[in-house]
Amino acid sequence: MIRRSPKRGFAARPGTAEDWIKESEIAPGRSSDGSAFIARLTIDVTPELRGRIKIVAFQRGRTVAEMLRDLLAREFPESQGDTP
Repeated sequence: MIRRSPKRGFAARPGTAEDWIKESEIAPGRSSDGSAFIARLTIDVTPELRGRIKIVAFQRGRTVAEMLRDLLAREFPESQGDTP
């Protein structure tokens, strides 16, 4: 008889909030500047807004992902301790 390992299912969610947002360990030899781990974020926008974003990214010679990462980093800077 073949036994299956007790792995978490495809759509199973972690048990705690900390596990839900936990970043993976940075692999040895990789920098800690954030490029070692990339998390995917999905947002819903209108087709018109998506088109405008893509046009501006093309005009600036950048990718949409680069532009939006910079925008989010400016809007949500890292905080120090309890200071927002």
